[in-house]
Amino acid sequence: MKTIETPRLRLRQWTEQDAEELFALASDPDVGPRAGWPPHQSVEESREVIRTVFANDHTWAIVLKETEELIGCMGYYTHEESNISIGEMDAELGYWIGKPYWNRGLCTEALRAMVDHCFNTVGYETLWSDYFVDNPASGRVMEKCGFRDTGEVNWLSHLYHGDERPVKVMRLDYAL
Repeated sequence: MKTIETPRLRLRQWTEQDAEELFALASDPDVGPRAGWPPHQSVEESREVIRTVFANDHTWAIVLKETEELIGCMGYYTHEESNISIGEMDAELGYWIGKPYWNRGLCTEALRAMVDHCFNTVGYETLWSDYFVDNPASGRVMEKCGFRDTGEVNWLSHLYHGDERPVKVMRLDYAL
């Protein structure tokens, strides 16, 4: 897995040693539900998520370069894994940042790096993302990175409270 660097961040592979820091961020009830998953209940649950959900070549831990402190997660879903209907040369991006790091431009910085990686390293043609309508800050991050509202609204019943909250679908095409 390639490490991705920005001026302030390093996106790197997850390790089981990240479990305690992940739990500290993911147990916050303001974090997970905004992204479609319930707050973590224990360090062991966080460790299991690292083993079963984050253990792949397209999900990165986001850490501050200066301190190596874990601040969130960034990755993409392939055509086969996506929450939405996308083409074979497309990917769906997803991310979250722990509450202590909100409103500092860190999520936008990480997403820009992921967009660059997906287009210029992996070779995807179109990138997709979506956000719950009650989390407009996530939509603003996408817009800052060039994503545009498709006008499509979905219900994702497999996500935490996905039957109760619609998501807006965003799209970004590769520009030559």
